[in-house]
Amino acid sequence: MDVKKWRKSSYSSANGGNCVELADLERSIAVRDSMDPDGPKLTVDRTAWAAVLLDVKRGRHDL
Repeated sequence: MDVKKWRKSSYSSANGGNCVELADLERSIAVRDSMDPDGPKLTVDRTAWAAVLLDVKRGRHDL
């Protein structure tokens, strides 16, 4: 997977924590652990990613 630019949440800090990074691909979104940038990456269809984001915004994944 050749990704030019990964984005990290503005809520992430240099102190560690549970952070993910995202990258826009042509037809999908790539997701990786910011603490392990050389580790595995997950590729998600844009439609599925939009559904996950909508659920998060609605509070369906709050812990």
